[in-house]
Amino acid sequence: MDKPIFLIGFMGSGKTTLGRKLANQLQKKFIDLDHLIVDRVGMSIPEYFEKHGEEQFRILESQVLKEHGGLDVVLSTGGGSPCYFDNMDWILANGLAVYLQMTPRALHARLQQSKIANRPALKGLRGEALLQFIEDKLGQRESFYKRAQLHIDQLNTSVDALSQAIANYEDPS
Repeated sequence: MDKPIFLIGFMGSGKTTLGRKLANQLQKKFIDLDHLIVDRVGMSIPEYFEKHGEEQFRILESQVLKEHGGLDVVLSTGGGSPCYFDNMDWILANGLAVYLQMTPRALHARLQQSKIANRPALKGLRGEALLQFIEDKLGQRESFYKRAQLHIDQLNTSVDALSQAIANYEDPS
């Protein structure tokens, strides 16, 4: 496949970790959208959120995403990237979207162990409040995620199996 592969899914679903492994296996460049944004603005995403707000962040995120449509890469999107503006339509038109699907409980277990301070949306959330947030936010976003051409069970799919699914994918257009 010579189009970009866009990994989408909730924060903590492994888009960056799996993306690096997948890119290595497919001998493609790996790009993390959040890292591109940090490099562009010269500050962390939490700092950018604090200074400019979520709306400005989402506009910037959409612009940076769309700069990478013609590249033969594996690109890890932010958890909210597909859910704003026409981003999901654009992703589907310009590459292969792979939804890394996980249950709210599995996401909760992962996010509890992550650096929550690096995730503006999770500021101050722990325990049941975090789980409730994940369930609510995933409920809002899943209709976007489920539009992806491929869905994988993130916890039970190896990089080899994902590579094979991508190789076997036939674009219906």
